[in-house]
Amino acid sequence: MFQFNYEAGASAISVWLVWILVFVTLFLLNEVSRRYKYCGFFCFIVLPVILSILWFTTLNDTTYLDWFHLAKVYSSTAGCIGFWCIRYIHGTNKKTGKEWRLSEQKWALCFPPLILAINICEAVGRDFQVGIQYAGGGTLADEAMYVVGGSWNYMNAIAGILNIITITGWFGICIRKATKKDGSHDMLWPDMMWFWIVAYDIWNFAYTYNCLPGHAWYCGFALLLAPTVCAFTIGKGAWLQHRAHTLALWCMFAQTVPAFIDEGKFAVASSYNTTALFVVSFLALIVNIVVAVYMIYKIVTTKRNPYKEELYVDLAKYKEIKELAE
Repeated sequence: MFQFNYEAGASAISVWLVWILVFVTLFLLNEVSRRYKYCGFFCFIVLPVILSILWFTTLNDTTYLDWFHLAKVYSSTAGCIGFWCIRYIHGTNKKTGKEWRLSEQKWALCFPPLILAINICEAVGRDFQVGIQYAGGGTLADEAMYVVGGSWNYMNAIAGILNIITITGWFGICIRKATKKDGSHDMLWPDMMWFWIVAYDIWNFAYTYNCLPGHAWYCGFALLLAPTVCAFTIGKGAWLQHRAHTLALWCMFAQTVPAFIDEGKFAVASSYNTTALFVVSFLALIVNIVVAVYMIYKIVTTKRNPYKEELYVDLAKYKEIKELAE
């Protein structure tokens, strides 16, 4: 599936060590930004402003300035800012004297699924574009990366659409209660079940392998695994927040030091094996079909509307996350 840059002196061991370094760094940066309020403020509000100035001035000859990369970095950062606000903004109503929290406002809870759906739509559009414009192979005009378009792009684009449809229960988003071990006030999404996360990860990996083949080793493998491991271990229930944090931090790094994944010794290329492309996207489609069928089954048996209320309230994993909430 992948080709290491042996000609530049890289070895399988050294590339894997760098991959582990990327994974661990993303995991740790997510821990810092989620656990400490003002670290998160710096990472997703102050730092992007500083870097944006550099991208459009000093680094404008080396950074990515095409619409897709800019949309990705700013949409993921916007998600982080929105989630930070949901977690921390509160006040007192001057007329009634009652305290209020942004996390209790239904209109605010529409933001997480909206920003998630937008990010997925960006990738779905890219899959369709590559499938249509680069059938049989070609170099992307905006980033000089070779891609091979084919049926896999259409399968994965459909998988992405299903992934959007199966986003459920966003009005159940809540805040994690502070404890001695974790005072993060994570944004929990109890109805975002593990099977949806796995379906997303497989779809997103297939997308990077299809449309960003030169970046898939890091942004399609390490970057996807870091938030998922956190969500299944020490940061349960807050996968979307972890995903936004790690994605925004990675995009900022890739914008600033693009040579690391494009030209460096540890850059990893795709093998462009059409069988691998087909199998990965086919798996993404099948898994997302299964999740969609299960969602329909739950709707029929529980008579619950997944877009107005939570759907998986009877599942043990849902209850486990709900117990962590304030």
